[in-house]
Formats: sequence, structure tokens, C-alpha cells
Amino acid sequence: MMSARTIGVALLGAGTVGSQVARLLVEHADELAARIGARIELVGVAVRRPHRHEDIPAGLVTTDPASLVADPQADIVVEVIGGIEPARTLLLTALRRGARVVTANKALLAEDGPALFAAADAAGADLSFEAAVAGAIPLIRPIRESLAGDRISRIMGIVNGTTNYILSAMSSTGATYEHALAEATRLGYAEADPTADVDGFDAAAKAAILASIGFHTRVHASDVHREGIADVSAADVAAAAEIGYVIKALAICERVVTEGGDAVSVRTHPMMLPRTHPLATVDGAYNAVYVEAESAGRLMFYGPGAGGAPTASAVLGDVVTAARDIVAGGRGPAESAHAELPVQPMGEVPTRYHVCLDVEDRPGVLAAVSGALAANGISISTVRQEGGGADATLVLVTHMAPDAVLAATVARLSELPAVRKVTSVMRVAEEA
Repeated sequence: MMSARTIGVALLGAGTVGSQVARLLVEHADELAARIGARIELVGVAVRRPHRHEDIPAGLVTTDPASLVADPQADIVVEVIGGIEPARTLLLTALRRGARVVTANKALLAEDGPALFAAADAAGADLSFEAAVAGAIPLIRPIRESLAGDRISRIMGIVNGTTNYILSAMSSTGATYEHALAEATRLGYAEADPTADVDGFDAAAKAAILASIGFHTRVHASDVHREGIADVSAADVAAAAEIGYVIKALAICERVVTEGGDAVSVRTHPMMLPRTHPLATVDGAYNAVYVEAESAGRLMFYGPGAGGAPTASAVLGDVVTAARDIVAGGRGPAESAHAELPVQPMGEVPTRYHVCLDVEDRPGVLAAVSGALAANGISISTVRQEGGGADATLVLVTHMAPDAVLAATVARLSELPAVRKVTSVMRVAEEA
């Protein structure tokens, strides 16, 4: 039966995503009401420049977001403005008065999620954030709810469409990083200032969120080891192709066993993936996340990771869920941080390296290189020489070793008399 109550929604931001949320709330009002059991309506839209939003009824537009989130008619507050402030203050205000909050703000959640959850718990409110990671892909809810009874061991994914487009273009066309970035910018996949994407800040925030919910542990963005893709060269991409691999920028969250007990490893960096891995075929601006769980096994989530309409779809999913809970008098899942696992330092993470060395073409070079590796307890998986004379290159892939040991060993290789230059270093994933 349809409830006589109307559920009010306050919208903070009407940019690429917010404008689509407003449109869908109005255009699909009747259908949403049927799904919820009560009508929902916009009670206000907070923007900075009202003249840019003529498509929104003038009576709904406001430049005073503080008053909007304090309005008791706003049962649900949707935040799509991004950034840390004023979003943090606005959402804390909404939560403290008991409003349900839906946000797509990955940076805020990765930096100050515990404070938001604490405010929600204290007021008996909900905090939902499906759109914060991987756009339209249903990911947060399956991890928080569908897999709540399982034990997740790994979450690994392509969570930034800009970097995936760039690396895909480099792989398919042989373009340099600079040319691929320029094309991504021209097509609108990259921002005028692409720093957050190409330097890994966006992926690191998402990795922190995924690790937090997947391993029931508070992980902050500052806990995430972060590397960007600016140093990936066309030669790196070609070298990966020669051994049947592709380079992807990955967010990797793992439960690991250390001498002191279980811990969490969280990192984002470029990596060589075998072409047989499901993530290796994800090209263009698409996102995909690969989850491994004890009972469910291996799961793959794939789809558009950004864009106005796709992200708005995830936001609306949270709005509908929150509205249903209001009608039923229930609550969604609260923060789960009971495990309190420590974060493993990157230097302790076991990994493999693909290393290209510009070397002198003379006897004993391989022995010197393998000796330097063996001195640090590192064994070689494969090795080959390419070219000869002044163009001699030694290409090797190591077996597993701690990342810090591998990094120190590569630095030592660069000091060998027979090694003219270390031209490339890339981490290598194992077969899926």
C-alpha cells in the first residue's frame, strides 16, 4: 500500500551527476513511488551559480546548503559536490539531526569516514555510498551485504576510467603516455588537471573504501601505497606484450598473514597482468573489480565507472533503499570495523618484478646480475637478452620477494659495472 507520507530529498550539487539525479527524481517520480511505497520529492537543490541551472525549478534552487541540510523536510540528503569541505560539515549536520545521507564523495569517505559513521550511529541515521566507487557498478552493497557472511581475501580492480583509457590506448596503438593523455583529455575522459587520476589519488581513495568494508577495518587514504602511471612508457607496454601481459593501473586490497597475525595490504599502482586474467580484457574508460572470497569464490563486477547518468543510477539506488527503510521504519548496515587489522607496509608486500637492464654485451654480465639478486635472496623466474653490442638489453622476471628487498636490489643492479642503466621496473601479477 502507498504511504500517505512524502519523503523529502535535498540535493547538494547539480553538476554532471547532480543534474542527472534531479532529472531522474522528477521524470521517474511515479515509478519510484511504486517501488518505495511512498512518494519522494525534491525539497531543494544547493548550487553555487543558480543561473547555470535553468532546468531546475527556480523555487528549488538555493545557494544556502547549510539551511537546506538543516531543513526537517529533508529526510534524505544527497551529496554530490565532492571535496572535503564544506561537504564534511554539511553531512555531519544532516546526520546529527537524523537525516539519511547518500554520498558519492570518495575523498571524504576515505579521509573521514569514521566520523561520519559515528554521527550516523549516534543519531540512528544511515550513510550510503554506492556511487563513491566504480560509478554505476553495484559493488559496495554486494560487499557490505551480500558477502557479509563470507570471508573476503582479495579485492582487486580497475577503478579509474581515465587511467584505464590511457593505458588501453597505449596498448592498442603504441602511443606514448603523453599522446594518450592528450587524446583522453580531448575526448573528455581526463580533466584539464588530471592529477587526481593519473597520480593515483582517486584510486587510492577508492581502495581505502573497499578495504574498509571488505576487511571490516578502518583504512584511510593515507594508509594506501600510491603510484601513478606517468612513468609508464611505450617500451614498458611493448615489453609486457612480448611476454603475454598487459599493463593496468590496479587498486589491490588483500588480507595477508604476517608473523604478528592477519593484516591488510592496500595499494594502487601500475602492474603487468597476464592476458588470461579477467581484468586484462577491460579496456577503455570501463571499470571492473575482481573479488575473491572463501565461500563465494571469484566474482567479477564490470561496467561504466563514471559519467553523469551511470553514477546517478547508483545514487538513486541508495535513495530508493533509504526511502524504503524510512517507510518500513528500519535502518541500513552500520560501519563494520570490528576486525581492526593493521595495514601492512608496502615494503613487506610480496611481489614480482619485471626489470629491463641496458647492459654491456660481454661474458659474465648475466652472472653478475644473477649474483646480485641471489645475494639478496631473490631468484629469477625468466631471463632473456635482446639485441647485442651497444643495444644489448637484459630482461628478467623475478620470483616473489618483499617489495623493499626487490627495490633495494634493483638499486644495486644499477651500480654494477656491466649495467649501463635500469630502463624499466614494473610489478608483475601471478596467473589468476
